[in-house]
Amino acid sequence: MSLISALPARAATIALRPAVAAALDHRTRAAALAFVAAAAWLLVAFVILRWPDLGDWGRGPELAWASVALAAILIVSGALAATGSTRLGRLQRATPWLIALGLVFSAWEAGSAKLGWLAQPFFPPPHAILEVFTDDWPKLGESIVASVKLELLGFALGAAVGFLVGVLLGRSRLFGYWVHPVLRLIGPLPAIAWLPIAFFAFPSSWSASIFLIALTTGFPVAVLTWSGVASVNPAYYDIARTLGASRAFLVFKVAIPAALPQVFVGLFMGLGASFAVLVTAEMMGVKAGLGFYLQWAQGWAAYANMYAALIVMSLMCTSFVSILFRVRDRVLSYQKADLKW
Repeated sequence: MSLISALPARAATIALRPAVAAALDHRTRAAALAFVAAAAWLLVAFVILRWPDLGDWGRGPELAWASVALAAILIVSGALAATGSTRLGRLQRATPWLIALGLVFSAWEAGSAKLGWLAQPFFPPPHAILEVFTDDWPKLGESIVASVKLELLGFALGAAVGFLVGVLLGRSRLFGYWVHPVLRLIGPLPAIAWLPIAFFAFPSSWSASIFLIALTTGFPVAVLTWSGVASVNPAYYDIARTLGASRAFLVFKVAIPAALPQVFVGLFMGLGASFAVLVTAEMMGVKAGLGFYLQWAQGWAAYANMYAALIVMSLMCTSFVSILFRVRDRVLSYQKADLKW
């Protein structure tokens, strides 16, 4: 009887062996990746500290010690992964990227500052870009504030006008009769083509830039809002009218909620297009902003400043898009998102 009663436990142990082996293999792999990533960033520090520079760039030691600190965190992450701990789980998932970045930084540092394989001043070393963030931060920060203000004002104005035009196109035949031809004529034109007229018609380059960003944003928002309102099932309107709904109720409680998925698609398209117009407008007329900073850096051959501005611009654009996606997920929480970021 004891042998028979022990059979289920023995069978369960044999069945669990593959799962235990897989878990141990996952721990070993995660720990190994973390240690390799730590070695990659220690290599960055070694290249910076133990290999003399060919030029005069600052902030090399600071970048080296920051790399050592990151390597130490990665070693701790690898030790935790070996024990099966889920702490620093996000860092463990990012270890393949950290390995690649560490190797890229080492090669970049060696090829630019140590061996001179990359032409100067067009490809400055990483610690030269770090020097821009630490030493030229007041001017760069002022440019960021100016760009954010210009982008937000132009985007908000264009989104509001485009949304209103789209709703009216979807609900009013008279409005559509007069506005639709104008929209088809003006909308597809690149906003940059209006640059000379905008700078002449508006009292300042700042207001002209806001107009260009709003024009770029408003067209896709208007078209997709119109498409969303026009595609609402007519049965929804019939049911609402049967229950005594007013025209305002049909617009605000039926048409607009049903069109919101299309509205957000238009907002995403308008936001992406507005960034290109933002940089161009700042380069052409506005005396502050990241586009102006880029042009200034290029004029003085300060390519480290130019790369720093590009990094900031990329982070700013990514942040705006991510915020818009979070708003979309909150507003349309009842619907599965088809558009990913």
